[in-house]
Amino acid sequence: MKMLKSKTWQHEITGSDRNVILFGVNIFDYEWKDTHKSVKVRHPLYDREYKFPVYTVVINGQEQEFAAGEFSNCVWGFYLLKY
Repeated sequence: MKMLKSKTWQHEITGSDRNVILFGVNIFDYEWKDTHKSVKVRHPLYDREYKFPVYTVVINGQEQEFAAGEFSNCVWGFYLLKY
């Protein structure tokens, strides 16, 4: 029987406030739309759990979805839903 792998929220990048390249652009230069959903994610180094909101953003006419939040003051973590 073939098992289908499901998508999970995976860490994509950590960066400082106003300076994070996501989807090939500085994500802070775009307007984030809150989806009113949130997801539980784990810090990639310290294995601490966080609850981050899920946002959408339109870049070059395409809507992208991501979860993001601050790990500490001005240090942001970004997660994408991937296989």
